[in-house]
Amino acid sequence: MDDFTVTGLRVVREAAACGSFSTAAENLGYTQSAVSRQIALMERAAGRALFERHARGVQPTEAGRVVLRHADVILGELEQARHDIRHLAARPAGRLRIGAFSTAMAALVPRAIAATAARDRQLRISLREGLGPRLLTAVARGRIDLAVVTLPDTLPSGVEIESLVDDPLLVAVACTHPLAGAASATPDLLRDQRWIAGSQEPSATLLGAWRDPGWEPEIAFVARDWFAKLGLVAAGLGVTVVPGIAVPVLPPTIALLRIDHPAAVRRTVLAHRGVTGPGGMFAEALRDQAAELSAQVRRRLRDGA
Repeated sequence: MDDFTVTGLRVVREAAACGSFSTAAENLGYTQSAVSRQIALMERAAGRALFERHARGVQPTEAGRVVLRHADVILGELEQARHDIRHLAARPAGRLRIGAFSTAMAALVPRAIAATAARDRQLRISLREGLGPRLLTAVARGRIDLAVVTLPDTLPSGVEIESLVDDPLLVAVACTHPLAGAASATPDLLRDQRWIAGSQEPSATLLGAWRDPGWEPEIAFVARDWFAKLGLVAAGLGVTVVPGIAVPVLPPTIALLRIDHPAAVRRTVLAHRGVTGPGGMFAEALRDQAAELSAQVRRRLRDGA
C-alpha cells in the first residue's frame, strides 16, 4: 500500500474546499493532471475513493471526510512547526549567569536550573561556584545575573536579596552512633563529640553559629570536600554539621538529627539587581525547589532516616 504524503493531503484539502480539481490546481499552482495524479495516489493509499465525481464538480466520500479531518490536524501542526522555527531564527538565545555557594549546588540550584531550562530550551545558562562575598561583588559589577548565597552582613550597592529558605543545621552521624535515631540534640549533648570540620578554627565553620563561646570542640579531622567529610562520618570517625538543603544527596549510611539551638539555622537568599525574563523564571524555580527541599528535610527528620 502506498503512503499518504503531505503534498497529497494538501491537494485533497484544497479540492474538497473548492469542490473542483481544476480550481484546486489553479489555486495551488499545479496542472490539472498533477492534481488528478495526487488524488489517485491518495486514493490508492486509502484503499478506496476519496471523492465522488459529478458533472459540476467533486465532493468527499465518507473515507474522504476521514482523511480531511486528519489532514487538517497534520497540516496545521506542520504550519505551526514552520512558525516555531521562524520564531527561533528571529529570537536570539537568552543568557542567564548564575552563581552559588557549594552546598546550594548539591540539589537546590541544579533542580532550579533544570526547571528553568525545561521552560526555555534556547536559554544559555552558565554556573559559577564561589564564596558569598565574591559572588555578591560579581552581581554588583554585572558579571553574573543572580547569586544564591547565605545571608550576608552587608550588601554591595545596588544589590537586592530575597529569602529562599531558613535552612536548619543538622548533625550527621554514622548509623551506628549512639545518637543515631534521635530526633534532635542539645549543644550540651554534642560537647563530647569528635568533629569533622572544614577548618581547625570553629568560628570559620558551621560550628561557629551555635556553639557556646566557652566550648572548644575537638576537631578530629579537617576536610573541605563534602564527600570526604561524609566518608569520615560514615566510618564512625566523628560527626559533622550539614545544612538542610544538602539532605537529598546524603547517603543512607548517614543519620541526621536537629540541633536544639535557635542559632542553628542558616538563611539562604537570592541576590540580584532585579529579576526579569530568564532571571524571573529562575527565581520562581528556586522558590519552588526551596519549598520542596524544606519538605524533604522535614520528612527525613520525621522518619528518623
